[in-house]
Amino acid sequence: MKTKSLASKALMLLFIAALIFITACGNNNNAANNTPPAAEKNNDAAEPAAPTNEAKNLSIMWWGPDARHEATLKVLDEYTAQNPSVTFTPEYLAWDPFWAKLPTLAASKTMTDVLQMDAAFINEYVSRGTLADLSDIDLTGIVDPQLVENLKIDGKLYGIPLSHNGQGFAYNKTALEAAGVTLPKLGWTWDDYFAFAREANEKLPEGQYGITYTVTWDGYQYYQTANGKGPLMSDGGKTFNLDKDLFIKFYNEHEALRKEGALPPADMQAAFLENDAQADPVASGKVMMIGKSVGSVSALEQLLPGQIDVVNVPVGSSGKGGWAQSTIFLAVSTDSKNTDEAKKFVKWFITDPAAGNILGMTRGIPINDEVFTALEPNLQPKDILGKKLAEAAAPYALPFYSAAAGYSEFQDFFKNEMDAVMFGQKSVEDAYESINKKGMDTAASIK
Repeated sequence: MKTKSLASKALMLLFIAALIFITACGNNNNAANNTPPAAEKNNDAAEPAAPTNEAKNLSIMWWGPDARHEATLKVLDEYTAQNPSVTFTPEYLAWDPFWAKLPTLAASKTMTDVLQMDAAFINEYVSRGTLADLSDIDLTGIVDPQLVENLKIDGKLYGIPLSHNGQGFAYNKTALEAAGVTLPKLGWTWDDYFAFAREANEKLPEGQYGITYTVTWDGYQYYQTANGKGPLMSDGGKTFNLDKDLFIKFYNEHEALRKEGALPPADMQAAFLENDAQADPVASGKVMMIGKSVGSVSALEQLLPGQIDVVNVPVGSSGKGGWAQSTIFLAVSTDSKNTDEAKKFVKWFITDPAAGNILGMTRGIPINDEVFTALEPNLQPKDILGKKLAEAAAPYALPFYSAAAGYSEFQDFFKNEMDAVMFGQKSVEDAYESINKKGMDTAASIK
């Protein structure tokens, strides 16, 4: 009897064990599907995935003077201090090398995650599909909404504006006063500009000049737009408009000045390198005046402290001249593997108080008014000069007319043609014909 009872109990235990095994298998099946019964009934209540601290490295590229480089490197360190999982690979160049290198990077799809971008070229890189749409970055309360709208291309935002900018002329006030040359005044005209060059030629010591030869397309465009004939490119580049009479008049004035000895010799001008202590046209003492933006004039003040003053771009028959608006941005490459982090960084760049304090006015007057207000009591002379240039430009400003997409080759062509005129190798009339044909052909190629 005792043996039979033990056998019955053993059978019962085996039966219970089997039931537990079957139930466990059923539960494991639910686990394999990652759908516990409770979660199936209430998916909306599930907790979001916890953020990861995966290490990321953002490559970033910009142009500018040394002060901008140093400040930007410090700001990258600040971002890493606040976000320890993010590091940077920086690359920084002067203006010309930056734009010489960027087309190669774009063609090879190796552009940096984040890059500085300029209004003169942003259309070109948007048309190539190399810049990411940043419209989902909320700039409410940070950047004026109308400004954001004005910066959109086909309804999308491809660059986060960094500063209020403007174009004017910077000049060596100390040297001009010492020579007895009449200083330019706000609201001066293009006729005044050429008269200034001639007076400077009469009164300055040998080997010093008032102005340089204008060889860039946008340098000439200031004259054309100021005289009411509109920009060289419009309708997305499909319309090209180089006014022959104005072009011939503008460059015949330059040719007359060149023959009078009122412009630097061509080989001297070709060797100029802006923001270099020895080779910069103004810092070297060779030239008294040069075009500068709010973001770039500070470098000249540092090279010649206390000697530089500013004035607006000369006005023409329209009573206007130059521009005043945001022109420098941070953009994100479409090839970036860290797009979300890059977007987070570019917004932080214009909103973080510590970043604003480090960057100061190295890219012009900060676009975020709160950042600028915090900086204002401690502005250095170079920063005050930038603010003064912005204030000089604003009352006379026309819209900023950038190069249309597809005109990169045209811009180089224009400069090469005008270099040839400056060296006496080509006439103004011949340069007009070749430049106009190149512009018309470029416009015809744009769909």
